[in-house]
Amino acid sequence: MPTSANHKPLQAHYDVVLIGGGIMSATLGTMLHELNPDLKIVIFERLGRFARESSAAWNNAGTGHSAFCELNYTPQQEDGSIDISKAESIAEQFEISKQFWSYLLSKKYIENPKDFINSCPHMSLVFGKGDAEFLRKRHEKMIQSHLFKGMEFTVDHDKLREWIPLIMSKRKDKEVLAATKMDLGTDVNFGTLTRKLGRFLAEDSNVDVYLYHDVKDIDPRENGKWWLKVKDRLHQNSSELTADFVFIGAGGYALPLLDSSDIPESEGYGGFPVSGQWLVTHNPGLVAKHQTKVYTQATVDAPPMSVPHLDLRIIDGEKALLFGPFAGFSTKFLKEGSYLDLPESVNLKNIRSLFGAWWHNLPLTQYLVRQVAMTKDQRMQHLREFVKDAKEEDWHLKVAGQRVQIIKKNEEEGGKLEFGTEVVVNENGTIASLLGASPGASTAVWAMLQVLEKCFPDQVKGEWNEKLLEMVPTYGQKLADNPDLTEQIRKYTKEKLELHY
Repeated sequence: MPTSANHKPLQAHYDVVLIGGGIMSATLGTMLHELNPDLKIVIFERLGRFARESSAAWNNAGTGHSAFCELNYTPQQEDGSIDISKAESIAEQFEISKQFWSYLLSKKYIENPKDFINSCPHMSLVFGKGDAEFLRKRHEKMIQSHLFKGMEFTVDHDKLREWIPLIMSKRKDKEVLAATKMDLGTDVNFGTLTRKLGRFLAEDSNVDVYLYHDVKDIDPRENGKWWLKVKDRLHQNSSELTADFVFIGAGGYALPLLDSSDIPESEGYGGFPVSGQWLVTHNPGLVAKHQTKVYTQATVDAPPMSVPHLDLRIIDGEKALLFGPFAGFSTKFLKEGSYLDLPESVNLKNIRSLFGAWWHNLPLTQYLVRQVAMTKDQRMQHLREFVKDAKEEDWHLKVAGQRVQIIKKNEEEGGKLEFGTEVVVNENGTIASLLGASPGASTAVWAMLQVLEKCFPDQVKGEWNEKLLEMVPTYGQKLADNPDLTEQIRKYTKEKLELHY
């Protein structure tokens, strides 16, 4: 993949500038190149390889987020009913991703789907009568939607021993557990997928890719174009260029870059960095007893991205188990960022939002303090709630990715902490930025379609529409309203992605 050492000088002007070498920029770059191969597109990545930050395999859980197992996507209402609307939306978004990846495979832009996606059942597991009743009601509601057709529910210990023998080992018969299971779940290596896309863009397309290049500033020009200052980190020199359209997909660094653009839509946004750690084992005996992803309820005051789960991971052909995440705190916005990232992000436009979010989330602050102070022995005690006889020598601690949770301006509270993924676009659609975390990478294709619709509306409705339907056959249709189309598209992507559910 080219770097600044490829002797290819930067052009003075590009139609499209994509900032960041993660799954978002790689996806948008591929889509735009397919929709109009004549576009002059450039991608800048500050590190020496695509997918070194949030998209890297061990920097996220690798869950193909379909809302099969994530209980926080199906809240219980005050009247006791279960709201599955968000779950349906996220399930549809992942179906969109699978369609686009299937298209890339059929065009031979990428190969070997098992390198990045594998079948892995998704399960929800809860403990105690109260949560078991919640899960039963959730299951009853979810199977009314064909998006969750085939979801199984049980409280039977014999069935649970079939599904999750590692977790059920040493359990007492009188213990109340309940679980749901969806065989359509997947494990995704977003790092490998991103690098496959990056390789295609760098070697087989007209897109320019520059590694070790850091975008330092973005300013509007009077003619509606954007001026960018780009630093070559290898040779320590800077260049200036202009662009018609800019996409900021720089993970935690998206926030300061968006702020530098001075668009009104960026006002009031702040960021709260949260790091994470996993307990990981490669012990083949343990891995053989756990071939699924199991999510449970978040503890009181814990943020949604800290929902405990014990997952099968398949990375570079090797299976492992991870448990966590355990939250941490750093003032860095990226793993390879600066400790000054957080303090330097504070300004007059967002200080009220930041203070308001902090004041109204004091329990979260206390939770993070407790998490940061945990010893490995304490983390092992949490693991033993899942795996009763877990041995410390089988598990090692691995640092996960750095996330920057969005803080948005809120009239009532000053600022509100958000845990989703959000696309911010200026009024005339010439600059867009992706902020936030979960469900993140799983919904990359859906998120980038939002960017296209907001920033290139005429082309999307006109000359690009036919190609979009080729890339995503269900584009513009709602799967939740169409059982036959859902079954048809799942059969198509199952074949193309070589899944075996």
